[in-house]
Amino acid sequence: MQELPDIVVYIEALEARIRGARLERVRITGPFLLRTASPSIQDAEGRTVRELRRVGKRIAIGLEGDLWLVLHLMIAGRLHWRERGVKVSRKRNLAAFDFTSGSLLLTEAGSQRRASLHVVAGEEGLRSLDPGGLEVLECDLGNFSAALTRANHTLKRALTDPRLFSGIGNAYSDEILHRTQLSPVALTQRLSSAEIERLYVATRETLVEWTERLRARQLTGGFPEKVTAFRQGMAVHGRYGRPCPRCQTGGKQLADRALSRLLKEDWPRTLEEWESLVERSRKTTLPA
Repeated sequence: MQELPDIVVYIEALEARIRGARLERVRITGPFLLRTASPSIQDAEGRTVRELRRVGKRIAIGLEGDLWLVLHLMIAGRLHWRERGVKVSRKRNLAAFDFTSGSLLLTEAGSQRRASLHVVAGEEGLRSLDPGGLEVLECDLGNFSAALTRANHTLKRALTDPRLFSGIGNAYSDEILHRTQLSPVALTQRLSSAEIERLYVATRETLVEWTERLRARQLTGGFPEKVTAFRQGMAVHGRYGRPCPRCQTGGKQLADRALSRLLKEDWPRTLEEWESLVERSRKTTLPA
């Protein structure tokens, strides 16, 4: 799933291509992609792009008249920049956004369709899609500590909870915890102040470092096509079956029976399950 560094680089690439351009047409082929009915997708057509913004793990495209297209790529969604009016295949393509400057193509690999598009109006509409997590690169240590210790969860769950911290998922939480030398199953309310400070510093350093790494790969002006959760140079994520340079679990394997029982109620089995739980929770708490 695309996380803060990936979304930032996507937005920077889009800024150079669609800011100031007019959205001429939206071609949707994925029947479950569009999740809102009012405003309609047709209301967005003919408007000029004024702003781009990250909302958690979503990409928000702001159009004149304070209308927003909000994309959540989920696990397998990807964006591609193509020539204006590119042909759309119904097998893999979910939508094409035709701008005066070119076409933005949304694809999703696999048979499950989780990517979503919302059309919302104004700041209130954007807030309805924001889980409310803290922006770690914009907060101080005190606010970080308060969010982290609000409830007694495992570190892994706390870091990936979008209601606590914005834009952090499975991949970068692994890298953060490895850098901090803290176990992913350590409980947040049992951390010392020194450990919390170390985690705060490592979280900020990891997100900044990987944003800069991904940004450096786009210096030639190309569009970020090879977006993946498994990056060369990662210390933990994507290294299954390979030796770990540092043990963080007190010698326990993450798949042993005792650990499985420990995590059964505190940690969803996958990030996809977690995102689904959060989405269902958001829908049930929104006013009718």
